[in-house]
Amino acid sequence: MTIKVALVDDQVLFRAGIAMVVRSQPDLELVGEAGDGADAIDLVRRARPDVVLMDVRMPRVDGVAATRRIRVNATEHSPRVLVLTTFDLDESAADAIDAGASGFILKDTQPELLLAAIRAVADGSQVVAAGATRSLFDRFKTRTAAAPGPEYDALTAREREILLRAATGLSNAEIASVETLSEATVKTHVSRILAKLQLRDRVQLVVYAYEHGLL
Repeated sequence: MTIKVALVDDQVLFRAGIAMVVRSQPDLELVGEAGDGADAIDLVRRARPDVVLMDVRMPRVDGVAATRRIRVNATEHSPRVLVLTTFDLDESAADAIDAGASGFILKDTQPELLLAAIRAVADGSQVVAAGATRSLFDRFKTRTAAAPGPEYDALTAREREILLRAATGLSNAEIASVETLSEATVKTHVSRILAKLQLRDRVQLVVYAYEHGLL
């Protein structure tokens, strides 16, 4: 299945380079470009991309605000946002995660890693720039932890175990190995956990675990 990609960045030359990389792949289709967060909203409505590559720092409407507007009232078919940033500890990137982004990568990431990140986000996974994961989620950990609500009580004992393992960054395959389950079963459990907790993806799952003192 072809993954439709939209690109939002105020630097024309940077967009041209990323567009070339995306167009080189048979399973990716570049469906549009925008140079500002405000234009990104219209682009998403028109082109209906699966993944939006979003620069976090732009004039007028920045990537955080644009991400929030794209992801508000998001459904299963809403586009996922992968934020592009210059610094791996950029506070704005963390703000974008709060706003609904599925992760962020550095602008100088190698092309093959960018392509892998696009595919991972389209598949529902989270992507965080290498080396930034701990610093990013330490930001959420510093908040006063709130006790989990009734949504957590709805989880089974097995789902709680898988929630904690996923929150520590284990992949479905790694969880399957530890829990002695099939990868398909783990994927089903993760989907049920996200549904019960009303979370959109694994990034929010990690944030949920930190904010509620589960880690």
